[in-house]
Amino acid sequence: MNHVEPAALIRRLARLLCLAASTLAATPAMAGTAGGADARPPPAAVLPAPAAQAAPRGFDRITSYFRNETERRRILGAVVTIARHGTVIYDQAFGLADPATGAPMRTDSIFRIYSMTKPMTGVAVLMLAEQGRIHLSDPVSKYLPALAHPRVAVETTNVNGQPIVSLVPAERAITIRDLLTHTSGITYGVGQSAAEQAMRRAGLGIQLGRGDGHPLSQRLTDQQVAQALGTVPLKFQPGTGWVYGRSIDVLLALVEVVSGQRGDAFMRDHIFRPLGMTDTAFNLPPGKLHRVAQPGADPDTGRIPDLTDVTKPRIFLGGGEGLLSTAADTMRFALMLANHGERNGVRLLSPASVALMTSNQLPPGVAVGPGNGLGPGYGFGFTVAVRTRSDALGHAGEFRWDGAGGTSFWVDPADDLVAILMTQAPGQGYRERTALRTLVYQALAETPPLAGAP
Repeated sequence: MNHVEPAALIRRLARLLCLAASTLAATPAMAGTAGGADARPPPAAVLPAPAAQAAPRGFDRITSYFRNETERRRILGAVVTIARHGTVIYDQAFGLADPATGAPMRTDSIFRIYSMTKPMTGVAVLMLAEQGRIHLSDPVSKYLPALAHPRVAVETTNVNGQPIVSLVPAERAITIRDLLTHTSGITYGVGQSAAEQAMRRAGLGIQLGRGDGHPLSQRLTDQQVAQALGTVPLKFQPGTGWVYGRSIDVLLALVEVVSGQRGDAFMRDHIFRPLGMTDTAFNLPPGKLHRVAQPGADPDTGRIPDLTDVTKPRIFLGGGEGLLSTAADTMRFALMLANHGERNGVRLLSPASVALMTSNQLPPGVAVGPGNGLGPGYGFGFTVAVRTRSDALGHAGEFRWDGAGGTSFWVDPADDLVAILMTQAPGQGYRERTALRTLVYQALAETPPLAGAP
Protein backbone atom coordinates (compact mmCIF):
# COMPACT_ATOMS: atom_id res chain seq x y z
CA MET A 1 0.00 0.00 0.00
CA ASN A 2 1.37 3.45 -0.95
CA HIS A 3 1.90 5.72 2.04
CA VAL A 4 0.17 9.10 1.85
CA GLU A 5 1.30 11.88 4.16
CA PRO A 6 -1.56 13.30 6.29
CA ALA A 7 -1.17 16.83 4.96
CA ALA A 8 -1.28 15.64 1.36
CA LEU A 9 -4.30 13.51 2.07
CA ILE A 10 -6.15 16.49 3.60
CA ARG A 11 -5.39 18.59 0.52
CA ARG A 12 -6.67 15.76 -1.68
CA LEU A 13 -9.82 15.47 0.41
CA ALA A 14 -10.46 19.18 0.04
CA ARG A 15 -10.27 18.99 -3.74
CA LEU A 16 -12.37 15.83 -4.01
CA LEU A 17 -15.08 16.84 -1.58
CA CYS A 18 -15.54 20.53 -2.21
CA LEU A 19 -17.97 20.10 -5.09
CA ALA A 20 -19.99 17.36 -3.38
CA ALA A 21 -20.25 19.19 -0.09
CA SER A 22 -21.22 22.45 -1.76
CA THR A 23 -23.98 20.69 -3.66
CA LEU A 24 -25.34 19.05 -0.54
CA ALA A 25 -25.44 22.35 1.32
CA ALA A 26 -26.61 24.52 -1.56
CA THR A 27 -30.24 24.81 -0.52
CA PRO A 28 -30.56 27.45 2.21
CA ALA A 29 -32.25 26.53 5.47
CA MET A 30 -35.86 27.71 5.72
CA ALA A 31 -36.94 29.57 8.81
CA GLY A 32 -40.10 29.26 10.82
CA THR A 33 -41.17 25.87 9.41
CA ALA A 34 -44.25 24.40 11.03
CA GLY A 35 -43.61 21.50 13.38
CA GLY A 36 -40.83 23.14 15.32
CA ALA A 37 -37.89 22.24 13.05
CA ASP A 38 -36.17 25.50 13.96
CA ALA A 39 -37.14 25.45 17.63
CA ARG A 40 -34.25 25.42 20.06
CA PRO A 41 -34.02 21.91 21.52
CA PRO A 42 -34.10 21.51 25.29
CA PRO A 43 -30.72 21.26 27.02
CA ALA A 44 -28.67 18.32 25.78
CA ALA A 45 -27.90 15.28 27.82
CA VAL A 46 -24.51 15.49 29.51
CA LEU A 47 -21.93 14.39 26.99
CA PRO A 48 -18.61 12.71 27.70
CA ALA A 49 -16.06 14.97 29.40
CA PRO A 50 -14.30 17.13 28.48
CA ALA A 51 -17.06 19.58 27.65
CA ALA A 52 -18.07 20.23 24.06
CA GLN A 53 -16.07 22.93 22.27
CA ALA A 54 -17.03 25.16 19.38
CA ALA A 55 -17.04 23.33 16.05
CA PRO A 56 -14.44 24.33 13.46
CA ARG A 57 -15.52 26.33 10.45
CA GLY A 58 -17.14 24.21 7.79
CA PHE A 59 -19.36 22.35 10.23
CA ASP A 60 -22.11 24.87 9.50
CA ARG A 61 -22.65 22.96 6.26
CA ILE A 62 -23.71 19.97 8.34
CA THR A 63 -26.29 22.14 10.08
CA SER A 64 -27.60 23.53 6.79
CA TYR A 65 -27.79 20.10 5.21
CA PHE A 66 -29.76 18.39 7.98
CA ARG A 67 -32.06 21.36 8.48
CA ASN A 68 -32.85 21.21 4.80
CA GLU A 69 -33.39 17.43 4.89
CA THR A 70 -35.81 17.65 7.81
CA GLU A 71 -37.68 20.70 6.50
CA ARG A 72 -38.19 18.98 3.15
CA ARG A 73 -39.24 15.83 5.08
CA ARG A 74 -36.60 13.68 3.41
CA ILE A 75 -36.16 12.53 7.01
CA LEU A 76 -38.35 13.45 9.96
CA GLY A 77 -35.52 14.20 12.36
CA ALA A 78 -31.90 13.50 13.25
CA VAL A 79 -29.19 13.99 15.85
CA VAL A 80 -25.58 14.46 14.78
CA THR A 81 -22.72 14.34 17.29
CA ILE A 82 -19.04 14.60 16.38
CA ALA A 83 -15.90 14.41 18.52
CA ARG A 84 -12.24 15.05 17.81
CA HIS A 85 -9.31 14.31 20.10
CA GLY A 86 -11.73 12.93 22.69
CA THR A 87 -13.83 16.11 22.85
CA VAL A 88 -17.34 16.63 21.47
CA ILE A 89 -17.18 19.53 19.00
CA TYR A 90 -20.61 19.26 17.38
CA ASP A 91 -23.94 18.18 18.87
CA GLN A 92 -27.17 19.17 17.13
CA ALA A 93 -30.75 17.95 16.86
CA PHE A 94 -32.90 18.56 13.77
CA GLY A 95 -36.55 18.25 12.88
CA LEU A 96 -39.14 16.24 14.74
CA ALA A 97 -38.99 13.24 17.06
CA ASP A 98 -42.65 12.27 16.70
CA PRO A 99 -44.93 13.06 13.75
CA ALA A 100 -48.04 12.35 15.81
CA THR A 101 -47.33 14.92 18.53
CA GLY A 102 -45.06 17.32 16.66
CA ALA A 103 -42.47 17.00 19.43
CA PRO A 104 -39.09 18.40 18.32
CA MET A 105 -36.07 16.17 18.12
CA ARG A 106 -33.77 16.59 21.12
CA THR A 107 -30.14 15.74 21.57
CA ASP A 108 -31.24 13.31 24.30
CA SER A 109 -33.88 11.60 22.15
CA ILE A 110 -33.70 7.80 22.28
CA PHE A 111 -33.35 5.66 19.15
CA ARG A 112 -33.73 2.04 18.18
CA ILE A 113 -30.13 1.38 17.20
CA TYR A 114 -30.70 -2.17 15.89
CA SER A 115 -27.37 -3.56 14.62
CA MET A 116 -25.30 -0.96 16.44
CA THR A 117 -26.09 -3.29 19.36
CA LYS A 118 -23.57 -5.72 17.87
CA PRO A 119 -20.34 -3.91 18.82
CA MET A 120 -21.62 -3.55 22.39
CA THR A 121 -22.25 -7.30 22.55
CA GLY A 122 -18.82 -7.82 21.02
CA VAL A 123 -17.23 -5.84 23.84
CA ALA A 124 -19.08 -8.02 26.39
CA VAL A 125 -17.63 -11.15 24.75
CA LEU A 126 -14.10 -9.74 24.70
CA MET A 127 -14.39 -8.79 28.38
CA LEU A 128 -15.14 -12.43 29.21
CA ALA A 129 -12.21 -13.51 27.05
CA GLU A 130 -9.87 -11.15 28.90
CA GLN A 131 -11.03 -12.68 32.17
CA GLY A 132 -10.05 -16.13 30.86
CA ARG A 133 -13.62 -17.40 31.08
CA ILE A 134 -13.79 -18.13 27.35
CA HIS A 135 -11.33 -18.42 24.47
CA LEU A 136 -12.08 -17.10 21.00
CA SER A 137 -11.12 -20.46 19.51
CA ASP A 138 -13.63 -22.32 21.70
CA PRO A 139 -16.48 -24.14 19.97
CA VAL A 140 -19.64 -22.27 20.87
CA SER A 141 -21.20 -25.66 21.58
CA LYS A 142 -19.02 -25.85 24.70
CA TYR A 143 -21.44 -23.31 26.19
CA LEU A 144 -24.53 -23.80 23.98
CA PRO A 145 -24.85 -27.55 23.31
CA ALA A 146 -27.72 -27.08 20.85
CA LEU A 147 -25.13 -25.85 18.35
CA ALA A 148 -22.94 -28.94 18.73
CA HIS A 149 -23.71 -30.65 15.42
CA PRO A 150 -24.33 -28.02 12.74
CA ARG A 151 -25.31 -29.02 9.23
CA VAL A 152 -24.60 -27.18 6.01
CA ALA A 153 -27.07 -26.79 3.15
CA VAL A 154 -25.34 -27.78 -0.10
CA GLU A 155 -27.16 -26.84 -3.29
CA THR A 156 -26.57 -28.74 -6.53
CA THR A 157 -28.60 -29.72 -9.59
CA ASN A 158 -29.51 -33.12 -10.98
CA VAL A 159 -29.04 -34.28 -14.56
CA ASN A 160 -32.27 -32.51 -15.51
CA GLY A 161 -31.09 -29.21 -14.08
CA GLN A 162 -33.45 -29.37 -11.12
CA PRO A 163 -32.13 -28.02 -7.80
CA ILE A 164 -31.16 -30.48 -5.10
CA VAL A 165 -30.47 -29.50 -1.50
CA SER A 166 -28.38 -31.81 0.64
CA LEU A 167 -27.63 -31.36 4.32
CA VAL A 168 -24.10 -32.38 5.20
CA PRO A 169 -22.32 -32.31 8.57
CA ALA A 170 -20.13 -29.30 9.22
CA GLU A 171 -16.46 -30.13 8.82
CA ARG A 172 -15.64 -28.37 12.08
CA ALA A 173 -17.40 -26.70 14.97
CA ILE A 174 -18.57 -23.08 14.95
CA THR A 175 -16.16 -21.07 17.10
CA ILE A 176 -16.66 -17.85 19.03
CA ARG A 177 -14.33 -16.18 16.53
CA ASP A 178 -16.58 -17.32 13.67
CA LEU A 179 -19.54 -15.67 15.36
CA LEU A 180 -17.70 -12.40 16.02
CA THR A 181 -16.70 -12.12 12.34
CA HIS A 182 -19.96 -13.37 10.72
CA THR A 183 -18.11 -16.34 9.22
CA SER A 184 -20.24 -18.93 11.05
CA GLY A 185 -22.64 -19.57 8.17
CA ILE A 186 -25.65 -18.41 10.25
CA THR A 187 -27.84 -16.09 8.15
CA TYR A 188 -30.63 -13.56 8.64
CA GLY A 189 -32.88 -15.34 6.16
CA VAL A 190 -33.01 -12.46 3.69
CA GLY A 191 -31.84 -14.25 0.52
CA GLN A 192 -33.02 -17.17 -1.54
CA SER A 193 -30.41 -19.78 -0.65
CA ALA A 194 -31.68 -22.98 0.95
CA ALA A 195 -30.19 -21.95 4.31
CA GLU A 196 -31.89 -18.56 4.22
CA GLN A 197 -35.24 -20.03 3.27
CA ALA A 198 -34.88 -22.45 6.18
CA MET A 199 -34.33 -19.48 8.53
CA ARG A 200 -37.58 -17.91 7.40
CA ARG A 201 -39.52 -21.15 7.74
CA ALA A 202 -38.20 -21.47 11.28
CA GLY A 203 -39.49 -17.97 12.09
CA LEU A 204 -35.97 -16.70 12.72
CA GLY A 205 -35.56 -14.27 9.83
CA ILE A 206 -34.70 -10.62 10.29
CA GLN A 207 -37.57 -8.49 11.54
CA LEU A 208 -37.46 -4.77 12.21
CA GLY A 209 -40.94 -4.29 13.61
CA ARG A 210 -44.20 -5.98 14.40
CA GLY A 211 -44.31 -8.05 11.23
CA ASP A 212 -47.20 -10.48 11.39
CA GLY A 213 -48.07 -9.38 14.91
CA HIS A 214 -45.88 -12.05 16.53
CA PRO A 215 -42.40 -10.52 16.53
CA LEU A 216 -39.47 -12.65 17.58
CA SER A 217 -38.75 -10.18 20.37
CA GLN A 218 -41.91 -11.36 22.13
CA ARG A 219 -41.84 -15.06 21.23
CA LEU A 220 -38.57 -16.57 22.41
CA THR A 221 -35.79 -15.92 24.90
CA ASP A 222 -32.18 -15.55 23.79
CA GLN A 223 -31.46 -19.09 24.93
CA GLN A 224 -34.42 -20.41 22.95
CA VAL A 225 -33.31 -18.55 19.83
CA ALA A 226 -29.85 -20.11 20.13
CA GLN A 227 -31.45 -23.54 20.51
CA ALA A 228 -33.66 -22.97 17.47
CA LEU A 229 -30.68 -21.88 15.37
CA GLY A 230 -29.14 -25.28 16.06
CA THR A 231 -31.91 -26.84 13.93
CA VAL A 232 -31.34 -24.58 10.90
CA PRO A 233 -28.64 -25.40 8.32
CA LEU A 234 -25.68 -23.12 7.75
CA LYS A 235 -25.12 -21.39 4.42
CA PHE A 236 -21.52 -22.61 4.16
CA GLN A 237 -18.88 -24.48 6.12
CA PRO A 238 -17.80 -22.49 9.20
CA GLY A 239 -14.92 -20.12 8.47
CA THR A 240 -15.16 -20.36 4.69
CA GLY A 241 -17.41 -17.39 3.87
CA TRP A 242 -19.02 -14.22 5.21
CA VAL A 243 -22.73 -13.68 5.68
CA TYR A 244 -24.59 -11.20 7.84
CA GLY A 245 -26.87 -12.97 10.28
CA ARG A 246 -27.77 -13.92 13.83
CA SER A 247 -24.24 -14.80 14.91
CA ILE A 248 -24.15 -11.97 17.45
CA ASP A 249 -27.51 -13.01 18.90
CA VAL A 250 -25.87 -16.35 19.68
CA LEU A 251 -23.05 -14.49 21.43
CA LEU A 252 -25.39 -12.75 23.86
CA ALA A 253 -26.83 -16.16 24.76
CA LEU A 254 -23.23 -17.28 25.36
CA VAL A 255 -22.61 -14.25 27.62
CA GLU A 256 -25.64 -15.27 29.69
CA VAL A 257 -24.40 -18.83 30.15
CA VAL A 258 -20.82 -17.86 31.01
CA SER A 259 -21.62 -14.91 33.27
CA GLY A 260 -24.68 -16.36 34.97
CA GLN A 261 -26.51 -13.07 34.33
CA ARG A 262 -29.20 -12.22 31.84
CA GLY A 263 -27.71 -10.35 28.92
CA ASP A 264 -29.26 -7.00 29.76
CA ALA A 265 -28.04 -7.21 33.37
CA PHE A 266 -24.49 -8.08 32.31
CA MET A 267 -24.26 -5.22 29.84
CA ARG A 268 -25.83 -2.78 32.31
CA ASP A 269 -23.42 -3.73 35.11
CA HIS A 270 -20.23 -4.09 33.08
CA ILE A 271 -20.59 -1.66 30.16
CA PHE A 272 -23.42 0.85 30.47
CA ARG A 273 -23.11 1.92 34.11
CA PRO A 274 -19.30 2.13 34.12
CA LEU A 275 -19.38 4.36 31.02
CA GLY A 276 -22.32 6.46 32.21
CA MET A 277 -24.62 5.22 29.43
CA THR A 278 -27.73 5.89 31.47
CA ASP A 279 -30.16 5.90 28.52
CA THR A 280 -29.06 2.65 26.87
CA ALA A 281 -31.16 -0.48 27.46
CA PHE A 282 -33.00 -3.32 25.79
CA ASN A 283 -36.19 -2.30 27.60
CA LEU A 284 -36.84 1.27 28.70
CA PRO A 285 -38.59 2.27 31.92
CA PRO A 286 -42.01 3.87 31.29
CA GLY A 287 -40.70 7.30 32.25
CA LYS A 288 -38.38 7.39 29.22
CA LEU A 289 -40.74 6.13 26.53
CA HIS A 290 -41.82 9.67 25.58
CA ARG A 291 -38.23 10.38 24.49
CA VAL A 292 -38.16 7.61 21.86
CA ALA A 293 -37.90 8.99 18.31
CA GLN A 294 -40.58 7.70 15.94
CA PRO A 295 -40.36 7.28 12.16
CA GLY A 296 -42.04 9.54 9.65
CA ALA A 297 -43.33 8.62 6.22
CA ASP A 298 -40.65 7.44 3.81
CA PRO A 299 -40.33 10.12 1.11
CA ASP A 300 -39.94 7.52 -1.63
CA THR A 301 -42.80 5.20 -0.71
CA GLY A 302 -45.09 7.34 1.44
CA ARG A 303 -45.29 4.54 3.98
CA ILE A 304 -44.33 4.78 7.64
CA PRO A 305 -41.65 2.18 8.42
CA ASP A 306 -42.60 -0.67 10.73
CA LEU A 307 -40.15 -0.44 13.63
CA THR A 308 -39.96 -2.16 17.00
CA ASP A 309 -42.81 -1.38 19.39
CA VAL A 310 -40.78 -0.18 22.37
CA THR A 311 -43.82 -0.18 24.66
CA LYS A 312 -43.76 -3.98 24.73
CA PRO A 313 -40.92 -5.53 26.75
CA ARG A 314 -38.48 -7.67 24.80
CA ILE A 315 -38.23 -11.30 25.84
CA PHE A 316 -35.64 -11.96 23.15
CA LEU A 317 -33.14 -9.22 23.98
CA GLY A 318 -31.21 -9.69 20.77
CA GLY A 319 -27.45 -9.16 21.07
CA GLY A 320 -27.43 -8.15 17.43
CA GLU A 321 -30.45 -5.88 17.32
CA GLY A 322 -32.24 -5.05 20.56
CA LEU A 323 -30.76 -1.94 22.15
CA LEU A 324 -32.12 1.57 22.40
CA SER A 325 -29.69 4.43 22.97
CA THR A 326 -28.95 8.12 22.55
CA ALA A 327 -26.30 9.87 20.52
CA ALA A 328 -24.55 10.87 23.76
CA ASP A 329 -24.46 7.31 25.11
CA THR A 330 -23.27 5.93 21.78
CA MET A 331 -20.56 8.59 21.76
CA ARG A 332 -19.42 7.45 25.22
CA PHE A 333 -19.10 3.89 23.93
CA ALA A 334 -17.34 4.90 20.70
CA LEU A 335 -14.90 7.17 22.54
CA MET A 336 -14.00 4.26 24.80
CA LEU A 337 -13.05 2.24 21.71
CA ALA A 338 -11.28 5.21 20.12
CA ASN A 339 -9.22 5.54 23.33
CA HIS A 340 -8.12 1.88 23.19
CA GLY A 341 -10.63 0.52 25.69
CA GLU A 342 -10.67 3.26 28.35
CA ARG A 343 -12.80 6.34 28.96
CA ASN A 344 -12.60 8.83 31.82
CA GLY A 345 -10.59 6.45 33.98
CA VAL A 346 -12.84 3.45 33.29
CA ARG A 347 -11.16 0.65 31.36
CA LEU A 348 -13.36 -2.02 29.79
CA LEU A 349 -10.84 -3.66 27.46
CA SER A 350 -7.09 -3.78 27.00
CA PRO A 351 -5.59 -1.95 24.01
CA ALA A 352 -4.70 -5.36 22.56
CA SER A 353 -8.33 -6.51 22.59
CA VAL A 354 -9.51 -3.27 20.97
CA ALA A 355 -6.81 -3.67 18.32
CA LEU A 356 -8.10 -7.17 17.55
CA MET A 357 -11.69 -6.00 17.47
CA THR A 358 -11.00 -3.11 15.11
CA SER A 359 -8.63 -4.76 12.62
CA ASN A 360 -9.47 -7.10 9.77
CA GLN A 361 -9.96 -10.62 11.14
CA LEU A 362 -11.33 -12.38 8.06
CA PRO A 363 -9.56 -15.60 7.06
CA PRO A 364 -7.53 -15.59 3.84
CA GLY A 365 -9.78 -15.80 0.81
CA VAL A 366 -12.90 -14.60 2.68
CA ALA A 367 -14.33 -11.20 1.81
CA VAL A 368 -17.19 -9.14 3.19
CA GLY A 369 -20.37 -9.96 1.31
CA PRO A 370 -22.48 -7.45 -0.62
CA GLY A 371 -24.93 -5.15 1.15
CA ASN A 372 -24.59 -3.23 4.41
CA GLY A 373 -23.08 -0.34 2.49
CA LEU A 374 -19.76 -2.19 2.26
CA GLY A 375 -17.68 -2.96 -0.75
CA PRO A 376 -14.06 -3.16 -1.88
CA GLY A 377 -11.77 -1.59 0.65
CA TYR A 378 -13.50 -3.05 3.70
CA GLY A 379 -12.65 -6.02 5.84
CA PHE A 380 -14.31 -7.10 9.05
CA GLY A 381 -13.10 -7.20 12.63
CA PHE A 382 -15.07 -8.40 15.63
CA THR A 383 -18.61 -7.05 15.02
CA VAL A 384 -17.39 -3.96 13.11
CA ALA A 385 -16.44 -3.21 9.52
CA VAL A 386 -12.81 -2.13 9.08
CA ARG A 387 -11.57 0.10 6.28
CA THR A 388 -8.50 -1.47 4.70
CA ARG A 389 -7.54 1.38 2.36
CA SER A 390 -7.85 5.15 2.35
CA ASP A 391 -10.04 7.10 -0.02
CA ALA A 392 -11.91 10.41 -0.18
CA LEU A 393 -14.31 9.40 2.59
CA GLY A 394 -12.02 7.87 5.17
CA HIS A 395 -8.70 6.37 6.12
CA ALA A 396 -7.40 2.85 6.41
CA GLY A 397 -7.90 1.76 10.01
CA GLU A 398 -11.34 3.34 10.39
CA PHE A 399 -14.01 1.09 11.91
CA ARG A 400 -17.76 1.51 11.88
CA TRP A 401 -21.18 -0.03 11.97
CA ASP A 402 -24.75 1.00 11.25
CA GLY A 403 -28.26 0.20 12.41
CA ALA A 404 -31.17 -0.73 10.15
CA GLY A 405 -33.29 2.10 11.57
CA GLY A 406 -30.97 4.76 10.14
CA THR A 407 -28.29 5.05 12.84
CA SER A 408 -24.55 5.00 12.21
CA PHE A 409 -21.20 5.54 13.89
CA TRP A 410 -17.63 5.55 12.72
CA VAL A 411 -14.23 6.00 14.36
CA ASP A 412 -11.35 7.30 12.24
CA PRO A 413 -8.11 6.99 14.24
CA ALA A 414 -6.09 8.86 11.60
CA ASP A 415 -8.13 12.01 12.24
CA ASP A 416 -8.88 11.14 15.89
CA LEU A 417 -12.52 11.48 14.89
CA VAL A 418 -15.77 9.92 16.09
CA ALA A 419 -19.06 10.66 14.34
CA ILE A 420 -22.58 9.59 15.32
CA LEU A 421 -25.74 9.88 13.21
CA MET A 422 -29.12 9.03 14.70
CA THR A 423 -32.34 8.89 12.67
CA GLN A 424 -35.34 6.57 12.47
CA ALA A 425 -35.51 6.50 8.67
CA PRO A 426 -34.53 3.02 7.43
CA GLY A 427 -34.91 3.83 3.74
CA GLN A 428 -32.77 6.95 3.93
CA GLY A 429 -29.94 5.78 6.19
CA TYR A 430 -27.39 5.15 3.44
CA ARG A 431 -27.91 8.56 1.82
CA GLU A 432 -27.75 10.44 5.11
CA ARG A 433 -24.64 8.78 6.47
CA THR A 434 -22.86 9.20 3.11
CA ALA A 435 -23.77 12.89 3.10
CA LEU A 436 -22.52 13.26 6.67
CA ARG A 437 -19.20 11.67 5.75
CA THR A 438 -18.76 14.04 2.82
CA LEU A 439 -19.55 17.07 4.95
CA VAL A 440 -17.37 16.00 7.88
CA TYR A 441 -14.26 15.39 5.79
CA GLN A 442 -14.77 18.63 3.88
CA ALA A 443 -14.95 20.47 7.21
CA LEU A 444 -11.79 18.75 8.45
CA ALA A 445 -9.98 19.67 5.24
CA GLU A 446 -10.67 23.33 6.04
CA THR A 447 -9.60 23.04 9.68
CA PRO A 448 -6.13 24.38 10.46
CA PRO A 449 -3.86 21.66 11.89
CA LEU A 450 -3.01 21.66 15.57
CA ALA A 451 0.32 23.18 16.53
CA GLY A 452 3.04 20.67 15.84
CA ALA A 453 0.85 18.48 13.64
CA PRO A 454 2.30 17.32 10.32
